[in-house]
Amino acid sequence: MQVEQIAVFLENKSGRLAKITSILAANDINIRALSVADTADFGILRLIVNHVGKAQEVLKKGGFTVSKTDVVAVAVPDRVGGLAEVLRAVTEGGYNVEYMYAYAHRADGSAVMIFRFDDMPGAVAMLKEKDFTLVSSHEICAT
Repeated sequence: MQVEQIAVFLENKSGRLAKITSILAANDINIRALSVADTADFGILRLIVNHVGKAQEVLKKGGFTVSKTDVVAVAVPDRVGGLAEVLRAVTEGGYNVEYMYAYAHRADGSAVMIFRFDDMPGAVAMLKEKDFTLVSSHEICAT
């Protein structure tokens, strides 16, 4: 089970994030999770939103370069060592984490980590085999 994420490439200058969030808000698109990575010249804003296609469309119309990528959302016990258990399984399976970020706390007492792996199908199969709970786009975007 994979989740669609959009990535927006932006110049590293004041106001760019505000413009993106304003465009999304004006189009009734809810941001459920995000990560910002930057270099000296540009940034990458990774977002999980409730309407991926619409978000891509309105951001492109707003002059942004947008791409779509699949990621995996894994429920992680919100306790000491919870994330370590997932990462141990990933390492033992021989998978590399390209990047990861957190999603807000869930009502069931777990956190959710968003992962991008070097081998997405293999990592998903391994996580399922090890009985980790994968979280769907629908669950993340439910309000």
